[in-house]
Amino acid sequence: MKILSVLTYYRPHTSGLTIYAERLAKAWVKRGHEVTILTSQYDPHLPTREVMDGVNVIRAPVLFRISKGVIMPTFGPLASRLALENDCIQLHLPQFDAAGIALRGRLLKKPTVVTYHCDLQMPKGLVSKTANVAVNVMNRLTSQFTHRFVTYTQDYADHSKMLKKYLDKVRIIPPPVELPAVAKEEIESFRAQYNPDEKKPVIGMASRFATEKGVEVLLAALPSIFGQYPQAKVWFAGEYKNIYGEEKYFERLNPQIQRYIDSGHWQFLGNLNPQQIACFYPNIDVLVIPSLNSTEAFGLVQIEAMINGVPSIASDLPGVRVPPVRHKMGKVIPIGDSAALADAVKEIVSRPDAYHQDAEEIAIQYRPDTVAAAYEDLFDEIAADISRNNQ
Repeated sequence: MKILSVLTYYRPHTSGLTIYAERLAKAWVKRGHEVTILTSQYDPHLPTREVMDGVNVIRAPVLFRISKGVIMPTFGPLASRLALENDCIQLHLPQFDAAGIALRGRLLKKPTVVTYHCDLQMPKGLVSKTANVAVNVMNRLTSQFTHRFVTYTQDYADHSKMLKKYLDKVRIIPPPVELPAVAKEEIESFRAQYNPDEKKPVIGMASRFATEKGVEVLLAALPSIFGQYPQAKVWFAGEYKNIYGEEKYFERLNPQIQRYIDSGHWQFLGNLNPQQIACFYPNIDVLVIPSLNSTEAFGLVQIEAMINGVPSIASDLPGVRVPPVRHKMGKVIPIGDSAALADAVKEIVSRPDAYHQDAEEIAIQYRPDTVAAAYEDLFDEIAADISRNNQ
């Protein structure tokens, strides 16, 4: 099977969405399919064509940006050619260009699936607001053309502003989660590098430094946490500087963070490769997901932590609240409630055995091969529908 997967940003860009797309694409390749990624050349230093882990990656040059969106004049012709050449199409939303590709899939009678990662909520400002309206219009058009939607949980589908209008098209497939195996020596070396004083507990946050991630909620919780655990430390794993559209957010919070850095209570680890992130989780005591809005729909990092025996604390957002409850490995707190976050951290750190479950049983549910197979079944289901309708 030839599968075309389309998204605005792909690797080496790091986000939950790009990691999802990469894991799924690689799993399809391992299962014998030919996979092509159509994406943006968001960094002009990246090649327009390359093969990554057996996946064909085609990047359309970016003419200019509107907030976090990109304008790519050659994207349409590339999409038309690739839609003709492939058997199935998978799109990732939010994405401004998705409607045109979904329409191509419908007209060409190619099974077309939209993986809906989250509702879009752009930062404040006239440009962002205009971009938000434009993307939402395109998303609604996409919903008319696509054959099916895939999302991570029924909880999110039922509460999503868009998905709840198209529940008849929605299918639930868990996200792919996989980390490389690492030796104990590598884990210990990682600890020695980033926590040589062995400060405890280590509170982990793994995300981009973005407005919706609720970094300020964690910052406001820290005085209470440090009051009970004066040797506690925060590890922030992920991109944090010069993120498109998030520069002012970082500038606003950075003075407070810098004071914690100076006192040894906060450390930015930067983007970690898969081997490093696999060493990150065993060295933390709890993962926090203090997200603020529906642009967070699940939090893949929660499952990554849990399969390493680490509980998570998540905001009471649709989808995001599912992993701690489903797997009984963590707590759910009210959105934006720093006091509740502090109490949850202290509770989990003081009673770690109460939040321990069988990590292997959790991992099985999210293996990329299992997820890839579920998509294949969905493509077959759509193809059968198209065949019946043509008779």
